[in-house]
Amino acid sequence: MSASENTATNGGTKPPKPELTADAKTNPATPNVTWNDANMKTSYANVVNVVSSREEMTIFFGTNQSWNANDKEFIVNLSDRLILNPHAAKRLLSLLSAVVKEYENRYGAVNIDPAARAGNSQH
Repeated sequence: MSASENTATNGGTKPPKPELTADAKTNPATPNVTWNDANMKTSYANVVNVVSSREEMTIFFGTNQSWNANDKEFIVNLSDRLILNPHAAKRLLSLLSAVVKEYENRYGAVNIDPAARAGNSQH
């Protein structure tokens, strides 16, 4: 690429063309993906719930700020909602299943039963 091809119209420099991933090199039908995190926001959630319809799944994220497991009622402050089509939801399921399996192989089983977790704040 010549220097003139690498210069943007605003006088800056265009980023170099990204290298193809190994999968994209072996399978031309696989597109190269560039993850742009310039506008990404980060949120924390310790509570999640899902509702669905035929066309979409909606995931609600929030935080429970009640630390007493014996409370009869508590408030969850919802912070984010993610709406997915069924195909994206299934891909998310697959990705999360793989990541949780890897986590459990490293650190031990994650127990999501509230009664069993009452005395164990590790996982």
